[in-house]
Amino acid sequence: MHAVEAVGLEKRYGEFEAVRGIDLTVHGGEIFGFLGPNGAGKSTTISMLCTLVRPTGGTARVAGFDVATERDAVRRRIGLVFQDPTLDGYLTAERNLRLHAALYGVPKDAVDGRLREVLEMVGLWDRRSTKVRTFSGGMKRRLEIARGLLHSPRVLFLDEPTVGLDPQPRSSIWSYIRELKSTEDITIFLTTHYMDEAEYCDRIAIMDSGRVIALDTPAALKAGVGEDRVRIETDDHAATIAALESTFGVVGAVSEGAVTFGVREGEHFVPRLFAEFPLPIRAVSVARPSLDDVFLSFTGSTIRDAEASTSEKFRNSAFVQMRRAR
Repeated sequence: MHAVEAVGLEKRYGEFEAVRGIDLTVHGGEIFGFLGPNGAGKSTTISMLCTLVRPTGGTARVAGFDVATERDAVRRRIGLVFQDPTLDGYLTAERNLRLHAALYGVPKDAVDGRLREVLEMVGLWDRRSTKVRTFSGGMKRRLEIARGLLHSPRVLFLDEPTVGLDPQPRSSIWSYIRELKSTEDITIFLTTHYMDEAEYCDRIAIMDSGRVIALDTPAALKAGVGEDRVRIETDDHAATIAALESTFGVVGAVSEGAVTFGVREGEHFVPRLFAEFPLPIRAVSVARPSLDDVFLSFTGSTIRDAEASTSEKFRNSAFVQMRRAR
């Protein structure tokens, strides 16, 4: 039995399609990642799989149960760490977990042992009597993961588990996630828009504009690109793109303030670039294929550019609504 299955899963809000008929299968015991920019539909998909939002089309099953018709059975078998904090800051770490245990019906004779087990797992046993409002962002995230594990779920959903954290706490969170895979009989399903985090997953689904555009292991996805990524800085992006096309037959695109394009054996192409390119070059860099290159190859933009575009559309939409309200 697969941990998660979705067939043609959709979610519409009026005319807006947040999730557009996705198909995916998550194997038991794997770390499965949803990679994509903000606004791609990752959190909406998680919400449907966790029975917080009803699908408007398609089907999905989690731990063998239908998310629309067997919601209580699904909820008993999942753990969920939301993107936004949901802890009670005025309670201690222990009281937060005991409240969760009561809500999920964890047997009273099992609570003490399980509570210590999960707090030790995330390195917070010594802080169990401390009020959560005094915790750092990384400590709160670790406590939320411990809370999500307390009732021994079959599937743990982590929605952007390290968003807003500094590099060191982010690294610590991932150490605990990898440890979970070896110590708990659990499947971990997470969303992220951090490229380095997606590399830790067994498999990832890249999502854009409500659709899954690629699904495989990180290594296989990068191997599918097959080209190095060259980034060139000049004074005129449009002229640079035209010159690349006419001189080398290479198609370039503006990304993150420079022109980027893909070529095989980029390090051998650079000397030719400097010798034959007709425009002044300020800087050149070459990188092996990354997951951002995978996203670029499928969508024509990087994840950062996609997020910037989504933010701009949101700002323009909000401005129009404000004008209408006046």
